[in-house]
Amino acid sequence: MQITNIPCVILSGGKSSRMGKDKSILPFGKFNTLIQYQYQKLSKIFQKVYISTKINKFDFEADLILDDNVDIFSPMIALQSILKRLKAQKIFIITVDIPFVEKETILSLIKQSSNFDITIAQDKNKIHNLCGVFDKNILSTINNLLINDIHK
Repeated sequence: MQITNIPCVILSGGKSSRMGKDKSILPFGKFNTLIQYQYQKLSKIFQKVYISTKINKFDFEADLILDDNVDIFSPMIALQSILKRLKAQKIFIITVDIPFVEKETILSLIKQSSNFDITIAQDKNKIHNLCGVFDKNILSTINNLLINDIHK
């Protein structure tokens, strides 16, 4: 199986307000939790997989990226924390709640990302803003958005 050398980060620090419970720690198939399924699946594609979260709520060993601000639930804060912490220029980011993204889709996004700061997935019905390759070049833009209290 091909392994890519850019890092992968699974976003798992959301409120899960629509679901009513933290979806990342719900059982999924034969796995104890959805996050464990995603982590193991993505570890077969990426040399290094991290989990972005507010707190360590997992029952398995993984490298965590803790959000800089634990009081505000915002993908922008997660992106800021990830881009500040990791040294890689490009990072593949995916949310915990899209477990059926295929390896070919992930590799295609990585391949297409070479000339872009953001390369995200899109299907017939939806743009998946938090499934794609993000370049460290966007960190200053994210910082400016957060200074202006823009979180989406």
